[in-house]
Amino acid sequence: MVRALASMMLAAAVLGASPASAQTEAVEWSFAAAAYIYLVPDDRNYAQPTVTADRDWLHLEARFNYEDLDTGSVWAGYNFGGGSTVAWELTPMLGGVFGNVAAMAPGYKGSVSWKRLEFSSEGEYVFGDRDEDERFFYNWSELAVAPLDWWRIGMVTQRTRAYAADRDTQRGLLVGFTFKNVDSTLYLFNPDDSEPITVVAVTVGF
Repeated sequence: MVRALASMMLAAAVLGASPASAQTEAVEWSFAAAAYIYLVPDDRNYAQPTVTADRDWLHLEARFNYEDLDTGSVWAGYNFGGGSTVAWELTPMLGGVFGNVAAMAPGYKGSVSWKRLEFSSEGEYVFGDRDEDERFFYNWSELAVAPLDWWRIGMVTQRTRAYAADRDTQRGLLVGFTFKNVDSTLYLFNPDDSEPITVVAVTVGF
């Protein structure tokens, strides 16, 4: 399963890297690396890294510790986007999960922004082939406003099984800062609990 998806991603990368015609301006690759540090009370703290590569319509992505601890996933997707006053982006994806969870997973990433307000969401449905309990819809969504170009605040929700939680959907608050090509965000999930979950995220684009 993973080999088949890896072959598909390689083929997509080759297509995405095809030389442009003399009349077409070359399209550059863009890359991003992110690390989410989870501080989970009474459980294992862990890092969740994600690496992405985009070229025109092509989106490639690799994650670790996202669907479960000690579990990786690789993804290929198609980028869509448009709008001016209201700008939107949508990337449907297909992924393969391996490690403690072995599965195929359709997924998506998308966002809608208007002035200083932005809604973003990513999700995937894991079809576990070992146990029906592995089947689960994972989601991370944010609604944020940027009072300044370098500062944003908002709300966040997530659904995950990477760690044990009393709630399927966890809600929280976020505050983020941007400096050049570096974004850093602090998330506080379940702030009404006596021991909320803290996530510190850093993303670098290049």
